[in-house]
Amino acid sequence: MSQLRGDYKTTWNALSGSKQEAYLYVAGYTDEEKFHADAEDTIDILRETVGVRPDDVFLEIGCGVGRVGRVLAPLVKEWIGCDVSANMLKLAGRRLLGIPNTRLQEISGYDLQPIPDGAVDVVYTTVVFMHLEEWDRYNYILEAMRVLRPGGRFYCDNVDLASPAGWAVFEESRKTFKPKDRPAQISKCSTQPEIEAFLKHAGFADVRVAGRLNFWVYGSGTKP
Repeated sequence: MSQLRGDYKTTWNALSGSKQEAYLYVAGYTDEEKFHADAEDTIDILRETVGVRPDDVFLEIGCGVGRVGRVLAPLVKEWIGCDVSANMLKLAGRRLLGIPNTRLQEISGYDLQPIPDGAVDVVYTTVVFMHLEEWDRYNYILEAMRVLRPGGRFYCDNVDLASPAGWAVFEESRKTFKPKDRPAQISKCSTQPEIEAFLKHAGFADVRVAGRLNFWVYGSGTKP
């Protein structure tokens, strides 16, 4: 099962064959107004953690259909959306029509190639770590360190296993799927110590990790 789960490109191309499927697997709904409202909430969190500045180059790991990028791009110098799925990026391109300071990049699912070293000011990933193996979460944090400029900022989040709501997610998946029937994209939670360990081992400074809304764990740090 771990090999199937780790084949992110095949998994997410299969889950995004249509706009409706992509929206459902990314967010669980297809309502455009809710998409926009949730993107606004994400930007508020980014403002609180890493900041959003007009001269920043932002890069999103796992941009999906461009839910956040469409709202964030007008606030920054450039927004780069990276995703493992060519289908997702095609949908994101449609969503971002008319916003000139955006760029989309297909990636392998394990790194941020071909983004060069020290090229961006902020790397963030939201509602993505839950679909990754722990090793791949950490690899992306290492990659964020690589592509950030000195003083650059990083943000990540996941469902918090130690919260009551996060534990309910864990238990629901455990009870719903037999081991051989677990879907490749099934959500896996994180903990605050895990995120903190990843950020510190990757070399980030000013590491901050906290729970939010009795469900999420958020982590952020700064490249020295």
